[in-house]
Order: sequence, then C-alpha cells, then structure tokens
Amino acid sequence: MNAFPFSAVLFDCDGVLVDSEPITNGVLRDMLEERGWTLSSDECMRIFVGKAVKDEAALIEANTGSPVTSEWLQSFWTRRNERLTHELVEIPGAPAAIRALHATLGGKIACASGADRIKVEMQLRKIGVFDAFEGRIFSGHEMPRSKPAPDVYLAAAAALDVDPARCAVVEDTVTGATAGVAAGATVFGYSPGGLGHSGADALRAAGAVQIFTDMAQLPAVLAAWRGVPA
Repeated sequence: MNAFPFSAVLFDCDGVLVDSEPITNGVLRDMLEERGWTLSSDECMRIFVGKAVKDEAALIEANTGSPVTSEWLQSFWTRRNERLTHELVEIPGAPAAIRALHATLGGKIACASGADRIKVEMQLRKIGVFDAFEGRIFSGHEMPRSKPAPDVYLAAAAALDVDPARCAVVEDTVTGATAGVAAGATVFGYSPGGLGHSGADALRAAGAVQIFTDMAQLPAVLAAWRGVPA
C-alpha cells in the first residue's frame, strides 16, 4: 500500500464543506437592491462568489453611490447569519470525507476560509464537524490579506507545522484556487456544476491539478495522487 501523498489537507469552507453561497448571496443581493443596485441572483453569484464582501467595498460603492460602512457590513453579517442558522446544509459527502482524512492524517487538517471566523465556526458546528477542526480554523479576515492572496493557507500550514508543498488544498472557486497555488500547495478543484462553484476549466486555469465532482470521493482522490495532473 502506498503512503498517503500529503502531510495535511487544508479545506476552504463555503461551497466545499457547506452549501452556503446561495444563502449568503441572496442576502447580499437583497441588500444591494435596497441601495439601488439591482442584480439577478445569477449576476450576484458571478460577481461575489469566493470573495469577502468587505474587500469589494469599492465596487459596491461605485454601483450604489453609498459608502460601505461598518454598520452596513454588520447588518449584512447579522442578516446573513440568521438565514444560515435556519437554512444551511452540508455539501453532500463532506462530513464523512473530513472524518476519513482526519483519521488518515492524525488530525492534520484545517479549515482556511476567506470568511469571518464567526460565520466559519457557526457553519462547521451546524454540519457537525467543528470538533474535527477545533484549534485549526483560519479566517482571511484575520490575515494581512485575504484570498486570492495566500496568507490564510500559509497560516494554516504553519500552525500544523507542515511545509505548504506537502499540503493539499481543496477549493471550489478561482479566487481560492489562486490562493492555494500562491501558497505553494497542491490544489484540488471541487466543481460539481451549478452556480456558486467555478467551472472545471476555470479552476484548471487557476492552477488546480485535478477536478472532482463528488466530495465523498475526496479521500480516494487525494490518496491516488501521484503528481501527474488529471
């Protein structure tokens, strides 16, 4: 039996572990419309998926004519969290994949998200996997730069005491894949189709070495990796 080819696995959260993007972007779309910027659900997803709303302040201000204040951001986070609390579901197969990889790697897994910590921890609790990541949760909001910069992945690798080159990163957006590649990790692209996830070709162009469509297959996909793009 071949040894597992990675020393750690670093997961994105939104769109990889939880199906949160339609909920979050629905709240954002409504709040932008309240400010006079009307977008369809599809347009809002295409513009904002994979990005922190606070990092898109200039774009929002340019299209609404209103400043993105700390009060407005807090209102967005509050309304978003209320809906997530009631509506959030897991990505099918994600909890089992997390448990399997946690066992394989002796706990050397982490969640490295561009979202704020309150949201990430709430979502991991909601799908019953917080204990698998406790103490190994990293938020782009707490880094000098968020994705597509590599900071959050570099912080996760350092905390696990693993060379980023020995880490697999699991991402579903171009923004996140770009961050993983910039960190020096091997990026695997989850692309099940539909809004909220970048397409397979876009993920490959961003540097993902392999695309998969079923989160339940992730442990096997990683175990089979031999350094040849597929």
